[in-house]
Amino acid sequence: MTSVHSFLNVVNYGIVGDGVTNNTQKIRELIELAEKNGGGTIYFPPGKFLTGTIELKSDMTLYIDSGAYIMGSPDPEDYPMITKESLPGYNREGHSGLIKAMNAVNVTITGRGVIDGQGYYWWDNPKNEHRPRAVQFINCTNVLIENISIINSAMWTVHPICCSNVTINCVSIKNPATSPNTDGINPESCRHVHISNCTIDVGDDCLTLKSGTEDDEFQKQYACENIVITNCTMLNGHGGVVIGSEMSGGVKNITIANCVFNGTDRGIRIKTRRKRGGYIEDVIISNIIMTKVLVPFVINGYYQCGAGVREDDMSLFSLEKLPVEDNTPSISNIIMANIRATNVTASAGYIYGIPECPVSGLSISNYSVDMVDTDEELKDKPIMAFHAPYTRGEGFYCTNITDSVFRNISVKVINGPGMEIENAEDVQISYIRYKGPEKPVKLHYGADVKIWH
Repeated sequence: MTSVHSFLNVVNYGIVGDGVTNNTQKIRELIELAEKNGGGTIYFPPGKFLTGTIELKSDMTLYIDSGAYIMGSPDPEDYPMITKESLPGYNREGHSGLIKAMNAVNVTITGRGVIDGQGYYWWDNPKNEHRPRAVQFINCTNVLIENISIINSAMWTVHPICCSNVTINCVSIKNPATSPNTDGINPESCRHVHISNCTIDVGDDCLTLKSGTEDDEFQKQYACENIVITNCTMLNGHGGVVIGSEMSGGVKNITIANCVFNGTDRGIRIKTRRKRGGYIEDVIISNIIMTKVLVPFVINGYYQCGAGVREDDMSLFSLEKLPVEDNTPSISNIIMANIRATNVTASAGYIYGIPECPVSGLSISNYSVDMVDTDEELKDKPIMAFHAPYTRGEGFYCTNITDSVFRNISVKVINGPGMEIENAEDVQISYIRYKGPEKPVKLHYGADVKIWH
């Protein structure tokens, strides 16, 4: 539908960019006008525009020009609550995002401006998971987010949920290192997603793929699938690219390539636990440079965080082989190639599957890690599991894996062997280059491993 109102400059509708005036209601009225006229572009010129939730509708573009700031209101009343009643089955009730769309088609955020969530009004209460996301799209199709900068998100920064055909390109995200749960980009139960040319520097995981927990009846209906992540730079944060631990709907068909990680606690991080269910499969990771990480690659089947987790719950954390059930998670067919990591402090790699459903089909090749010695007190584990040890300058540790290949592995360690393997079946190692105080490979009882030097 064509209309004279298809390009709407907000200052022509009483919206003030002085950084003080609360524009929440007037922006809602302008969105309603645009929707009546079939959509169009909501244009923000240079200025600082204070507002609560901006809810975009179908066929609508939010254009934030260079010099324009969308400033998140500090008033919780300016962010309508999303409840289980308004979104049946949704298990994460909370305030709507600063920029939001729900059940919309053809929605765009673009421009060279800034979205400032002003999260410092919310961070003092980190247990308040009702904090608004900076960008929150729910059940939308044909989503484009490009060129903008996002800072100081109150919670997760860009959070598409159950969306399809999502493109996120040339987006810069910067949240303080101490800001709680301020993940960068978290596609959850989304399909056909391209994330490229982004720079992410946050207080939690930089980029995470999820598909809901066992209790998330809305998200776990859909796998997170057909995801491409390329040409991105990840700075600081708890993980560079993370899969899980919310993966009850499954995560599959993932490509991660041509990225740089600097200072992320962990590089590639895969995490789950018993009772979570779901699967992670068919993931290809290639051409990654890392520096100043604790550990470049981890798989953790005993993730210790999340609601309802108790250290004494042996059904979650027993090291014994338990029966396979419908809610037993599985991890298979992970391929990694051409990984270079330097100034690594904790471990060259750490894979800890669960014994009743070992990690299978793992292939790691052209994987090079140089550990750096440090006198700092041990403060971190390679994986967040209750029984995992603290490590410093150690090699690659694997347990509960099967049908896997390690090829052309180069590790320079401070302590221990180059690779340590136990509880493994049908594992092959070919061409390992090792510098360190012990032997290249240490095998424990129950490790069925063939080695070619």
